[in-house]
Amino acid sequence: MALTGLSLERYSRNILLRELGVAGQKKLLTSRVLVLGAGGLGSPAALYLAAAGVGALGLADGDKVELSNLQRQLLHGVGDIGRLKVESGRESLLALNPELEVKVYPERARADNILNLIAGYDFVIDGTDNLASKFLINDACVFLGKPLAHAGVIRFQGQLTTYLPGQGPCYRCLFEAPPPPGGEPTCGQEGVLGAVAGVIGSLMALEAIKALTGLGSPLSGRLLVFDGLGLGFREVNFPRRADCAACGSEPVFPSSWGGLRAGQVGPSEV
Repeated sequence: MALTGLSLERYSRNILLRELGVAGQKKLLTSRVLVLGAGGLGSPAALYLAAAGVGALGLADGDKVELSNLQRQLLHGVGDIGRLKVESGRESLLALNPELEVKVYPERARADNILNLIAGYDFVIDGTDNLASKFLINDACVFLGKPLAHAGVIRFQGQLTTYLPGQGPCYRCLFEAPPPPGGEPTCGQEGVLGAVAGVIGSLMALEAIKALTGLGSPLSGRLLVFDGLGLGFREVNFPRRADCAACGSEPVFPSSWGGLRAGQVGPSEV
């Protein structure tokens, strides 16, 4: 594909990067990224992906905008309160880059819709805010062979890792299973600083761009942990587990997915 004069101007600072250049920009323009969750993580991730020139973005979220969201969810404004997040998010993304294709899904990730949601995309951003969804999204990406960035934030802390099919461990290799309902602290209980979500969401966009263009070293097999108060990062390396229920030697998926153990409900069905 040829870059137009306007595109050359819009993405000129990307193109000046010798590691990216015109070839890398063309890869971005033909890439498709799904952002699951239009909240504190999905907002900065989607905005930076749109600005970078990812050609098509999918935005999935079943919630409506609330006043308490605006402290960190930058896709939305006061005038969007009561609207579906995916609709206000779509408007914000197109206002930033009208060359985008934006497809919206006003629904949450579930075992019966997740495969259809992610099937048409080259990279998945997990910006959801509960662990059950994160395990489900991980398992679906492993099942379909889709690269994925996982992240979470609470209080002044955040963490991030990336799954690359066939190249490293998945989320279940690090966290085997979700805790029982109510066993995890939430931002609604503990709070979260919006700027922390901005840092981690921006890094999710960077991980997607790297994976789509072949740049650098994605966080495969590494958990990046961010301390906002001390303003520091540390890494935790973790291996692929042979007994992982998703990417191990004997994976178990929901029978509705055509799983390897027919009729048996897998650990990923939530």
